[in-house]
Amino acid sequence: MFAIRRLGAARRAVRWLSTDTIYALSTAPGKSAIAIVRISGAQTSTVLRRMLAREHLPRARQATVARLVDPSDPSDTLDSAVCLWLPGPQSYTGEDMAELHVHGGPAVVSSVLGALGVLDGLRMAEAGEFTRRAFDLGKLDLTTLEGISDVLNAETEQQRRLAVRQMGGALQQQYSMWRAQLVQARAMVEAEVDFGDEEALESNTVMRATQLAHSVHGRVAEHLDDRRRGEILRGGARLAIVGPPNAGKSTMLNALVQRPAAIVSPVAGTTRDIVEVTLDIAGFPLVVSDTAGLRQHTSDLVEEEGVRRALAASRDADLRMVVVDCQDALSHGIARALAPEYRELLHLPQTLVVLSKTDTLAPSELEHVERMAEEFAASMGSDGWGVALVSCETLAGWERMVGRLAEGMRRTWGAQGVAAEAMPLTKARHREHLRTCAARLEAFARVVDDDLVLAAEELRAAADAIGRITGAVGIEDVLDALFSEFCIGK
Repeated sequence: MFAIRRLGAARRAVRWLSTDTIYALSTAPGKSAIAIVRISGAQTSTVLRRMLAREHLPRARQATVARLVDPSDPSDTLDSAVCLWLPGPQSYTGEDMAELHVHGGPAVVSSVLGALGVLDGLRMAEAGEFTRRAFDLGKLDLTTLEGISDVLNAETEQQRRLAVRQMGGALQQQYSMWRAQLVQARAMVEAEVDFGDEEALESNTVMRATQLAHSVHGRVAEHLDDRRRGEILRGGARLAIVGPPNAGKSTMLNALVQRPAAIVSPVAGTTRDIVEVTLDIAGFPLVVSDTAGLRQHTSDLVEEEGVRRALAASRDADLRMVVVDCQDALSHGIARALAPEYRELLHLPQTLVVLSKTDTLAPSELEHVERMAEEFAASMGSDGWGVALVSCETLAGWERMVGRLAEGMRRTWGAQGVAAEAMPLTKARHREHLRTCAARLEAFARVVDDDLVLAAEELRAAADAIGRITGAVGIEDVLDALFSEFCIGK
């Protein structure tokens, strides 16, 4: 059963809102100390009265211990529970809500859900429906919803920090301010179109609108120029482990993830495709790819394709670990240990060179390799991450190598200031709409001196592009995809 309801002027949209009252288990299924059953909708007060077998509701927003009963047989006690009555609009969804905190035994939870399921006008919630209702009633915007989703899926400390800031409205405030300024600039231009001949209108109206649009464009451009920091913190930096065959790449991967994720063999060409695993380095999500060994000539077509993919993956990665056998570095030099066409990898930004198998060197040889490493690191430039010496057998140099990775990620993607700096971009969807906004503002700057009507249209399109990020403008397809990732009780 559905009804159309017009929301506030700020959202300026019409949403379909369900008039059903919904319920769901909001905690994880299975045995636990406490389970929470959530109810939301117009019939919540009636449902609560029937479940408590009392005429008066508990005091609003105050935990109350009460006896839960089966509405079809009030003499049948289901559990002794803590009840919360949360009348709207001061609730998570904006509707009347209630929470039943019951004992988490499967039989208790099943009996409570079963009792709710037979009540008229009450149905089980769909995935993410509580949060969807909060969005439809203007309690949350789309960026906040995405932040909630990211909090639920956060696996590392940096992901958690970023998601909590977004959930708290940091992006929403930023984008809403920019959109409001563009709407104001458009109003100024349209006022000039409609009332330009009237003396009451200020003579510098268009100039002020242009300055406002230029200011927003500058901040959008700065926001876009962030090395994908937010997206990398949210989804993980992609690290490609590359190097010659038998340099120790697969052993390096297995040591990083502390399990046999890749096959290790003395036979050259064992790794033929890309092996990917995800791990946490100092709070950073890191997607690590072990690639086929980079050698100049191979007659094996499958291995040749693996090498081609390895080279492409290393170029496209956010950072690279170039692994070279210490013995090869000692014999040929670090760069010459790689085939000529692959030496470019050594000087790409965010590249860490790892000289492996240091346990195979004599002390004098190790000293010589250490000097080579220092000299080569100096040639890598400020964007390079230096050279690390490590043995995966003895773990000598291991902590220093992992520390270089963590420090490089902090320096490049700003982990030290996630809480203090401006909120970064977190999704490719946001980046796409902001690029559209920037392009429209550039078009505005080109036409504002010649055609004010067209200039106003460019400002409208720029504001709409930002509105698509926050949910102020047509985003039903985005909502459907987003809520499909939520659990039933959220």
